Amino acid sequence: MQALYFSWLRERVGTGSEQIDPGPATTVAELIRELSLREERYAAAFADISAVRVAVDQKMVDLDHPLKGVREIGFFPPMTGG
Repeated sequence: MQALYFSWLRERVGTGSEQIDPGPATTVAELIRELSLREERYAAAFADISAVRVAVDQKMVDLDHPLKGVREIGFFPPMTGG
């Protein structure tokens, strides 16, 4: 699946996008856990999961959202409005 990283998540991971294999992960939360265990840069990006929002195939989802059939996942900080 294609993973997209925005704002400070992109800075910490070191790329704006990459092709990833979710491995055994079946939910967004499990995928984040898997990514965090890969390398320190992912662990730093996902250290405070409450500060991360997720979109699956361009639709906002919760952390318990299943990964089956997902083509794209985006990680970004909460947005503020005015």
